[in-house]
Amino acid sequence: MKALQFDKTGDLAALRYVEVPTPVPGADDVLVEIKAAGLNPSDVKNVLGRFPYTTLPRIPGRDFAGVVVQGPKHLIGHAVWGTGRELGFFADGAHAQFVALPAKGVAIKPDHLSFAQAASLGVPYTTAWDALERSGVTAQTRLLVIGGGAVATAALALAKVRGAQILAAARRPEQVKTLQNAGYPTLQLGEPEALGAQVNEVYQGGAEVIFDTTGFWLPASVAALATFGRIAIIAAPVDGLVHLPALGLYRKGGSVVGINSLLYGVEACAAMLDQFGNCFDEGLLPLPQGLVETPLADGVARYAEVNEGGGDKNILVP
Repeated sequence: MKALQFDKTGDLAALRYVEVPTPVPGADDVLVEIKAAGLNPSDVKNVLGRFPYTTLPRIPGRDFAGVVVQGPKHLIGHAVWGTGRELGFFADGAHAQFVALPAKGVAIKPDHLSFAQAASLGVPYTTAWDALERSGVTAQTRLLVIGGGAVATAALALAKVRGAQILAAARRPEQVKTLQNAGYPTLQLGEPEALGAQVNEVYQGGAEVIFDTTGFWLPASVAALATFGRIAIIAAPVDGLVHLPALGLYRKGGSVVGINSLLYGVEACAAMLDQFGNCFDEGLLPLPQGLVETPLADGVARYAEVNEGGGDKNILVP
């Protein structure tokens, strides 16, 4: 089969489009013919050596959608989707014509999602779902989501389904406009010192949950937090250090929740996908738009574009 593969890390030049043997599934596995695979920033960082536990040589790619061609009889022929920490790190991933993984590591694809749409959602939606679950977002929770990227928009959509009170915040004017056009009340972020006042104008007493998807607003979020509130984070500055106003957090009884999608394997992620996947078929979650589909053979060039800051959501199609 054809695949993208790297045998060393540190340079995208190590990523090549090659011919490799088609994987052979084990007794409890499935073999999925890939119809579409998402390209996430973490896939690029993987080739660049940001994940020391990656074993080599390796086929990257965490998010996929495809059809089961080998495995348990009840799954053969079904359209499935999936994601998970093994793929691309210590097991071959989805940037290939086929991928083998545990049978419990795939979920049935929602009918209303195309293969490309389903392949674009794995990491953003499981990350957002985990953030809402672990920070206790339920009906009427006063939620602030900071950022305008894929995880932030996934969190807003999933929180709306839960019936939470929703407030978005973004710095870039184009992100603010996009969020407002999607129907979310949105703050234009300015100086960090102003965040507390901005949020308290909307939520008297502060937000019960703040989800910072950018890695920059954790210190400022403390002033915007309600008593016993939770701040969920998925990113941090490059050096991993941040000045946290611990006294302010302590006085509010607040807590910080770290959200890391790479803590969840394919089986745990499939269980998440099963929990909200039907919401796409019921019209409760928006269908992805603006995807850029590209042949897998051109995948090396797409990796380079993402590494240079390209904003397109690339979908690789074998």
